[in-house]
Amino acid sequence: MTMALGVDTGGTYTDAVLVRDEKEIVASAKALTTRHDLAQGVGDAVRAVLSASGVDPAQIGLACLSTTLATNALVEGQGERVALVLIGFKERDLDTHGLRDALKGDPHIVVAGGHNHAGNPVADLDEAALLDFLETHKDSVSGFAVAAQFAVRNPAHELRAMELIADVAGQPVSASHQLSAKLGGPKRALTALLNARLVGMIDRLISRSEAQLAKMEITAPLMVVRGDGALISAAQAREKPIETILSGPAASIVGARWMTGAQDALVSDIGGTTTDVAVLRGGVPAIDPMGARVGPFRTMVEAVAMRTTGLGGDSEVHFLSEGLVGGVTLGPRRLLPVSLIAMDAPERVHAALDSQLRRDTPGEHDGRFVRAVPGLSAEGLGERESTLLQRIGTDIWPLGDALKSRLEIGALARLVDRGLLQLAGVTPSDAAHELGWLSAWDREAAQKALLLLGRRRAGHGNRLAPEATDMARIIIDQVTKQTVQALLETAFDEDDYDFGMSPDTLAAHPLMQAGLSDYRGLVRLSAGLNVPVIGLGASASSYYGAVGRSLGTQMILPEHAEVANAIGAVVGRVTMRRSGTVTAPSEGRYRVHLPTGPQDFADAEIAMTELEALLRREATDAAVLAGAEDLRITATRDVRVAQAEAREVFVEATVFVEASGRPRIAAG
Repeated sequence: MTMALGVDTGGTYTDAVLVRDEKEIVASAKALTTRHDLAQGVGDAVRAVLSASGVDPAQIGLACLSTTLATNALVEGQGERVALVLIGFKERDLDTHGLRDALKGDPHIVVAGGHNHAGNPVADLDEAALLDFLETHKDSVSGFAVAAQFAVRNPAHELRAMELIADVAGQPVSASHQLSAKLGGPKRALTALLNARLVGMIDRLISRSEAQLAKMEITAPLMVVRGDGALISAAQAREKPIETILSGPAASIVGARWMTGAQDALVSDIGGTTTDVAVLRGGVPAIDPMGARVGPFRTMVEAVAMRTTGLGGDSEVHFLSEGLVGGVTLGPRRLLPVSLIAMDAPERVHAALDSQLRRDTPGEHDGRFVRAVPGLSAEGLGERESTLLQRIGTDIWPLGDALKSRLEIGALARLVDRGLLQLAGVTPSDAAHELGWLSAWDREAAQKALLLLGRRRAGHGNRLAPEATDMARIIIDQVTKQTVQALLETAFDEDDYDFGMSPDTLAAHPLMQAGLSDYRGLVRLSAGLNVPVIGLGASASSYYGAVGRSLGTQMILPEHAEVANAIGAVVGRVTMRRSGTVTAPSEGRYRVHLPTGPQDFADAEIAMTELEALLRREATDAAVLAGAEDLRITATRDVRVAQAEAREVFVEATVFVEASGRPRIAAG
């Protein structure tokens, strides 16, 4: 008998589940996610599931963690301050693939160097300029990202830059060639930058989680879910945290398939911060060939093909004053629900809400609160940000009282982006409390905050909603509307038919909306989804019934839908993929692009065989390091040839190797 522990840290809840022999769910439990120290929530959830099951910690032979930490950080624009080193690029390349936007003002340098497509150097690396940059910024950042032109064809300059950074700054370094073997310099640079920004966050989560498990005498090594649903070791996740983006959603797909046995379906997982939608075809989720997209960023990370939308139970509710009726929209930022923050400081929160309700005129920041997140580095802050952070201190503040002028709104936004401050306000979770769907937190505080939001006036001059219940229903209706939109966009995007328009345009098209309403006039229109939807997440049972009715399809809500991510974490496999390229720089010469540099051969078959052997060793070693056993190795080749004078001429070949196996179970 083997007992496995799966844990998922979501935006609001941390889930834990115990599975026996990959067949039976023994027990599950939830605990509040503790944003200031995620591992505290991990410990609370694990203790709860051990208590519910009566299982001896010594029986646990496998511990697996999936997390939305990286995903949520990128969706919300958070992360640590890092520096970017671009080698052989142009300044204008920063505007490609959103690289400049991702920097968000963090330091960067463009230096001479890099290689061409054949792996030959185009210029010497400008080490003097790089050293000056390192001396200037080594104490103001938490890490560095390095990307060189055609580093996947020859990584020499990236490797040298890594050496200099280690010598001068002693900081973690994310090198683009170690994260992807694909061409596309700016996109690789973006991937390296985001990886560097996540290193500290993921390292803290893993270290503290391991400490929590050790306290409970759980000795099984910790594994982490990757964005494609596969498992990797904690050490590998520390080195490449970017690979954990979409970790939680990928685990949910694995869990959905395990729980339902579904072959063809849409899987929609609503969490606290995001809704993640993917397609199951033949029981298998597709890997996104373009690389994982999270929020505004398209990376080179292999991950499940999934659309991630900033819509969750804790999404920020925005008041819309346009038009006569007005309304609300949700997300993409996550807020602490008012009903939740009132549990931490009931007297202070209720006093502020009561004071705001007594005023005749609604205030801009009514129903909103702010507090600092303890234990994080505040290095690199400007004077205005430092002043605001010191003023807030350790207290929970009504937002209007914390801000002394409109000039501090920008400072507030920057502190929230850095993860140093948390905002609280009205969310769908508050609406669910008012409607009696949830009861875990302070319903009275939610009701007061909803009344404050409902006092806002639209174009006709009337209040948006006279009662808290009316305001709650407006918010829940908007959850349904935006969820339907997300599901339709995914369906159109993955459908085999070319409709000639973008998925978002098709989903919102008046004809589509009329079809969903079964329009009957001179024209008869009907529309809906042609596959069922598997609804996952703690709040799926509350929100998704209306979604299924709107789309005219079956909504499957599995028995353990609320812990699908934790289940997926524990039933996954270890899978390592490696790929490499053989090019032909001249006739009769076949170049293998190795991590140590290019190597030439006189025969194409010998070159591909040598590359495949290397990739097999790399994939096998990585899988064993991740804790896999009973490995299955597969290799494929994509060989491109051209016709020249009635004969085939070798152009290029890519070799792919995959090593896959079940994670090794520790002896109890």
